[in-house]
Amino acid sequence: MAESGRQAIFAGLIQNEAGEPVEVTHLGDEAFYAIPDGDFLRHVEAATVDDEVLRLLREQMDGMQDQVVDGVLKFLGKEDLFTKTSIDMALKNFDKAFRTADPEQWKPWLGMMGFLIIVNVHGEVVRVESPEQGIDDDL
Repeated sequence: MAESGRQAIFAGLIQNEAGEPVEVTHLGDEAFYAIPDGDFLRHVEAATVDDEVLRLLREQMDGMQDQVVDGVLKFLGKEDLFTKTSIDMALKNFDKAFRTADPEQWKPWLGMMGFLIIVNVHGEVVRVESPEQGIDDDL
């Protein structure tokens, strides 16, 4: 659930359904996404949106864990048991890793790859676009 003071993990990678960028603002130590709705900005706790995106990404990865592990092993040029086990553990702790990593290290890369989160004016994730495929909320 939402923790007070958490950063907005996906800042800069979110748009509303009209294609307008969603900005981040803070109230005290809590991050909010400010979603354009005409001339109004609707503020939604960043943690709520981030949790939903991480859940959708986790669902997508769960169905392809073996392919993800194989792809990472090939990318690294290693296929030993220790590396495979390390990658398996990293995938199992995917959510925690995303929350504790410095987003400025991976957000520019995701943005360049075409990763984009589309939310409605209530902050509900409509879809997640990625270079290979989108994740639809309706599935």
